[in-house]
Amino acid sequence: MLAPSNQPYRNPRAVFWRAEAIVAGPATMAARLYAPAQIAADAGVVLHLHGGAFTNGSLAQGEAVATMLSEAGAVVISLDYPLAPAHRFPEALEAAYATLHSIGKNRARWAAKQAPLYVAGEEAGGNLAAALALMARDRRGPALAGQILLSPMLDACVGTCSLREADAGPVGCHWADGWAQYLGTPDKAAHPYAVPANASRLAGLPPALLISGEDDPMRDEAAAYAARLQEAGVSVRHHVQTGPTQWPAGYAGAPRNESCLCLSVRHVSEFYALNAPP
Repeated sequence: MLAPSNQPYRNPRAVFWRAEAIVAGPATMAARLYAPAQIAADAGVVLHLHGGAFTNGSLAQGEAVATMLSEAGAVVISLDYPLAPAHRFPEALEAAYATLHSIGKNRARWAAKQAPLYVAGEEAGGNLAAALALMARDRRGPALAGQILLSPMLDACVGTCSLREADAGPVGCHWADGWAQYLGTPDKAAHPYAVPANASRLAGLPPALLISGEDDPMRDEAAAYAARLQEAGVSVRHHVQTGPTQWPAGYAGAPRNESCLCLSVRHVSEFYALNAPP
């Protein structure tokens, strides 16, 4: 884990967004495109999935994280994916994969033709991003330069110490309720694309950046996944921000001095630099 910089936060790039429509197979997906005012020649393209425990959340609620990912030096496409329970696993994931495939083919619309491609997400969006990395490996594309997982929901058991510390047991826990609505039936929890923590084969995945906080309910599952990725030979950078961070609610506010998103800008920018093709 890297120590946080003592330098005050300064927004390195002014970021603007506009509504975007992505043709993904037979569907057209609503999205937001976030981009710095000046796009660097080596900027990557990031598919971002917002949080919301699979059942809520929106493009507006994902704005702070999407902006942070763009401030770090990338063009970001934040996807309005279908929500449970109206759309259970694997509907949201397949929609996200079709969008990722389309972005990979058409990235020259927003950046360089060979711009590195990333997936990213917070909370439930982190689950989808991790699953997309598995799918892209198994389906032989598109090639990913990295996966950025912020407080990802990776374990449907909802029984970690960090979740218990947050008083988020299975009864009345919105994350447990979200898992139930997303999966529909318990047998789906065995599928690695639904619950990446259950994946038995992690080798061959793109480099991963995992970020959580000391007071983050998802802290333990993020740490466990980072350790398993590393054991499988995947390049991993794992950062646990010191508390109090108010994770995952801290994702709602814009970066400011020493906030969790302020520190995340630095980590993500370093991750882009490390994993961009030469």
